[in-house]
Amino acid sequence: MQKLLLVVIPAIWIMAIAIISVQNATPVTVQFLGLKSVELPFGVVLSFCTAGGMVVTAGLVWLLGGSAVSGNQSFQKNFSQLSL
Repeated sequence: MQKLLLVVIPAIWIMAIAIISVQNATPVTVQFLGLKSVELPFGVVLSFCTAGGMVVTAGLVWLLGGSAVSGNQSFQKNFSQLSL
């Protein structure tokens, strides 16, 4: 069940990004800490932000040795009870 969720959740994200990208192709400019980007379609910006968040999260889990996820026994017990 856990492996299924690892596939389904990113698939839902990818479908949502694709739908939003097709419906909203308006160019946007990202402004962060006084820096401005070139105008890019909203879907491209959303895709980069999502991918960046996934990479940062994976990096933090790797740096912490997975202790934040694997060390939480109550989370694992509750999550295993959700499996049907």
